[in-house]
Amino acid sequence: MRQNRLGRTGLKVSAIAYGGIVSTMSDFANYTYSGDGQQASDDYVATALEAGVNYFDVAPRYGDAQEKLGNSLRGIRKNITLACKTRWRDYESAARDAERSLKLLHTDHFDIYQLHALGSIEEVERAFAPDGVMRLMEELKKSGTARFLGITAHSEGAALKALELFDFDTVLFPTNWQMNMAIGYGDQIIRKARERNMGVLGMKSMIERGFGPDDDELRSRWPKSWCKPFDPDTQSEMLLAAMKYARTMGPDTLIPAGDIEHFRFAVEHADEIWNASLTQREKELLESHLPVVRDLLFMPEQNR
Repeated sequence: MRQNRLGRTGLKVSAIAYGGIVSTMSDFANYTYSGDGQQASDDYVATALEAGVNYFDVAPRYGDAQEKLGNSLRGIRKNITLACKTRWRDYESAARDAERSLKLLHTDHFDIYQLHALGSIEEVERAFAPDGVMRLMEELKKSGTARFLGITAHSEGAALKALELFDFDTVLFPTNWQMNMAIGYGDQIIRKARERNMGVLGMKSMIERGFGPDDDELRSRWPKSWCKPFDPDTQSEMLLAAMKYARTMGPDTLIPAGDIEHFRFAVEHADEIWNASLTQREKELLESHLPVVRDLLFMPEQNR
């Protein structure tokens, strides 16, 4: 699989990344889900490695993903780039979070450690308070426990504020066709990141829209997703167009939706996503679909 340079980190990362949610047995919408266990995670990771995937992203919030993924990565840690996160904004809680993540992932360092899901200016200010998580982040980098530091966000305002206060190495942000096509969401933060030679990681590239109030059946089909992805079986053309659109926004890698079905689709179509231009037909296909889903725009404040 194609590898891209992750900004100034110098890391070469696969064009498609492995989102740790794929490894979890947990769901995020109170639906029963017991299809995946440790063996499934091992198989999924083996599939990723065979395809050339070398970037693995996980977070404490993803159910038991750290435990499952950590076990699956034993013996190959040195061969991959491992990114982890914390949602805590205070120093002490974040320190406990980081220690637990290192233990569950069977590693002595993170390649990238990120402030997770910055959703407001207030959260950013809390993180940068004297007793905030940023003190820990800097300590981790100084000690080598974190090689590089990053942020993840769905709020462009919060992300831009964080970049005003610290020279982060990476940013993980939605590169979603609907959000960008409708309101230009993502353009500012990606432009700022590129000006600084930061690594850019794209998420939500496979998402069609937010879940609606009558989407129980769809939620149960994709219990590892916070929002409704395109269906690879019935919307494959739209799904491919959406991912190609995301690539045009300028990320270094794309992190697929949280289920193995979408991960496999992304891996199987990686060459086309990254090497073929977004055609006029594909652009028009997305444009014509925008009014259909406009009332269920995936807004950053609602889904993290």
